[in-house]
Amino acid sequence: MLLKRSLPKVRWKSWVKPWQQVDWLLFCLPVAVSMFGGLMILSTELKQPVTDWWWHWLVAGIGTFIALFLARIRYENLLQWHWITYGLTNLSLIAVMLAGTSAKGAQRWISVAGFNVQPSEFAKIGIIITLAALLHKRTASSLDNVFRALAITAVPWGLVFLQPDLATSLVFGAIVLGMLYWANANPGWLILLISPVVSAILFSIYWPLSEPIILFKELALGPLGIVWSFAMAIVGWQTLPWRRFGLSAIGAWILNICGGELGVFAWNHVLKEYQKDRLTVFINPDHDPLGAGYHLIQSRIAIGAGEIWGWGLFKGPMTQLNFVPEQHTDFIFSAVGEEFGFVGCLVVLFVFCLICFRLLHVAQTAKDNFGSLLAIGVLSMIVFQLIVNVGMTVGLAPVAGIPLPWMSYGRSAMLTNFIALGIVESVANFRQKQKYYL
Repeated sequence: MLLKRSLPKVRWKSWVKPWQQVDWLLFCLPVAVSMFGGLMILSTELKQPVTDWWWHWLVAGIGTFIALFLARIRYENLLQWHWITYGLTNLSLIAVMLAGTSAKGAQRWISVAGFNVQPSEFAKIGIIITLAALLHKRTASSLDNVFRALAITAVPWGLVFLQPDLATSLVFGAIVLGMLYWANANPGWLILLISPVVSAILFSIYWPLSEPIILFKELALGPLGIVWSFAMAIVGWQTLPWRRFGLSAIGAWILNICGGELGVFAWNHVLKEYQKDRLTVFINPDHDPLGAGYHLIQSRIAIGAGEIWGWGLFKGPMTQLNFVPEQHTDFIFSAVGEEFGFVGCLVVLFVFCLICFRLLHVAQTAKDNFGSLLAIGVLSMIVFQLIVNVGMTVGLAPVAGIPLPWMSYGRSAMLTNFIALGIVESVANFRQKQKYYL
């Protein structure tokens, strides 16, 4: 009789044993965010004959099962396949360029069985796996390994950039910087890596009532850029190994001068007017209220209209009357702000912070460097997308077309996020096992 009573308990424990060490808080929070995101998408399309909200939930359900499946497979197996993963990532990006589907001025999708698949989204997972495999034994404490990691990343990054998909290429940059930092790269080196981008911006900014500084023939630089380049020369002298004759400082200075000049050249001769407007409109959206600034103006009005507690689900006037373009994708956070107010926005951000803290915890408690780097790569991807998406929604960042993880509509992005979650859960699941009692 006692044996019969214990059997159901033993069977139940045997069934859940493959997921014994899974971080269930980390798993359940993205699922809850996905469900809430579907409600927000439904609110934006309540008066339209579309079913994106239903597809959002369906893909989230598929992603949930994929994540559970990946969580019970040992993540160490990815080490044996990382070069194949890298090759397939690049081949998929090349296939987009050769036979992809174009939309909104970019060729980013491949049609598979009637569905548009975006390989650049899945390429994020590919680069995380590849970099984790490269850095888990050879850390980024030497410049040789840093350059090796950058060279490996440059191929898929370049293919994504040529689509063109500037937003995803920026996510690649965030992933690489986060993983290099976790792999013991000198912070000064990371500052020098992003310094040319900063130079490209600062070299085009002149102080009020001042003239640009002429260093060489036809080379005009803003004073802020000059100050920045000399600051980076100091960073280079302090962190780079080639100090003899000041080569490290001179190299860092030249790097920023060249980066700044290339940025000025691209701004004046490469970028089209609509691209310039998209990058700068967040500073003054009223400059073009019916064009480039329209999305941002409507988004800020919707968020402001929500005040403290919001209008309530399905009751936001800006959302229900479709005043915010692309609200179900890039601007889904504005629907949260209008219908749930400032409090609702804080709750959503708090949930994302919990997700990020749990990802960091998995990285800190992983049993090896490979697992730790996988978790940090996913954390870098989520944090960057969260900051940029919320920032562009409220007018603090350029409109870059980066979705809000698990909330914005996008089937490829949703599956990518759940695959990443499943890999991290595998890292958590195969940590040091606790003794299991039946």
